[in-house]
Amino acid sequence: MFESISSKIEKALHTLRGKGSITEINVAETVKEVRKALLDADVSYPIAKEFTDRVKNEALGRNVIQSIEPGQLMVKIVHEKLTELMGSEAVDVNLKGSPAVVLIAGLQGSGKTTFSAKLANHIRTKKNKSVMLVAGDVYRPAAISQLQTLGNQIQVPVYTEEGCRNPVEIARNAVKEAKLKNINVVIVDTAGRLAVDEEMMDEISRLKSDLAPQETLFVVDSMTGQDAVNTAKSFNERIDFDGVVLTKLDGDTRGGAALTIRYSVNKPIKFVGVGEKMDALDVFHPDRMASRILGMGDVVSLVERAQEQYDEAEARKIQKKLIRNEYNFEDFLSQIGQIKKMGSIKDLIGMIPGMDKATKDVEIGDDAFVPIESMIGSMTPYERHHPECINGSRKQRIAAGSGRSIQEVNRFLKQFEQTRKMMKTVSAKGSLPKPQPRRHR
Repeated sequence: MFESISSKIEKALHTLRGKGSITEINVAETVKEVRKALLDADVSYPIAKEFTDRVKNEALGRNVIQSIEPGQLMVKIVHEKLTELMGSEAVDVNLKGSPAVVLIAGLQGSGKTTFSAKLANHIRTKKNKSVMLVAGDVYRPAAISQLQTLGNQIQVPVYTEEGCRNPVEIARNAVKEAKLKNINVVIVDTAGRLAVDEEMMDEISRLKSDLAPQETLFVVDSMTGQDAVNTAKSFNERIDFDGVVLTKLDGDTRGGAALTIRYSVNKPIKFVGVGEKMDALDVFHPDRMASRILGMGDVVSLVERAQEQYDEAEARKIQKKLIRNEYNFEDFLSQIGQIKKMGSIKDLIGMIPGMDKATKDVEIGDDAFVPIESMIGSMTPYERHHPECINGSRKQRIAAGSGRSIQEVNRFLKQFEQTRKMMKTVSAKGSLPKPQPRRHR
């Protein structure tokens, strides 16, 4: 995510930090490099220039030149201005209403249908509300069946009307159905349309007018760059949407749309899609995104994801087993499962400060755990619970069963033992509090 712009801005700021003395001239040079990085990321020239002028004025206004740590202060200023550019703070989706209606609009191929299902899953699991999806795309072949498949996957009902070609009528009837069934939120997926297609733009305007939704979200493919900003302006003029959704932010995107769409249409970015899975949807936090762009990681989001998968009772059980030296392969497999639920491995690594740069040239796929899982899967139940019993002949059988070499099995067993020892040491230092004796009154 933002690898290109991140490395270029970081390089520009690093050059400033490396100077023996800071002058107004090399501050200007640094700002010029930051501007070039923004332009390379497909940020429009007027916005890039205005942004860097603000950074320069702020830097000189705060006396960066006389500062003891001018490089660090400059990073802080760039972070603040990036955060402001992207909207300053997270803005939640409006779900007030009975039911609350969320209208989804956007270009063809922007990922509206997938996002609709992700949003339904987010509302159902994170906000504990009942949701109905509405198949309002009556033009694209298989759009309705795609939404039904996704709805089944996340256990959310999908409203459809066989043979009806009127999206306004379908949506209106869906809202009536939701009221009868006391469903909290209705999400209306619509057909993709071009801003120059007057007939289709009129249709989305009628949908907005007829439904009077609590929330209208414009979905944009972040890989389309500056064109996304121009399209957002056109749609906003017609339907006055409430927020923006950036999809495919995990792809090969230069990031210009994410950086400037908020500034250009004065509407908040509310969500970002970071993968194909139904839980690969993040609330957009401008300050956290600015931190990631500057190579500072995003520890807050990492902790939040971990907390969602964290089972306190299971953690205490694991800690006790570690202290007693009873931690085994079943426990290890369970923890791998929890990590995988947190999202893609590369995305998680990018949230750790410094790790994004350290692993820049390393290909890390979501199948990184497959060799380990296959080796554990080739063990007998007894071996999984008693790691110390694995001898030479058992290793050969595990290697053959998992399609791995003896060397790979040996390396994994050694790493597991080292991990177990390290975790035992950490757990012992932060051991569980002993139960206090009950006082008699």
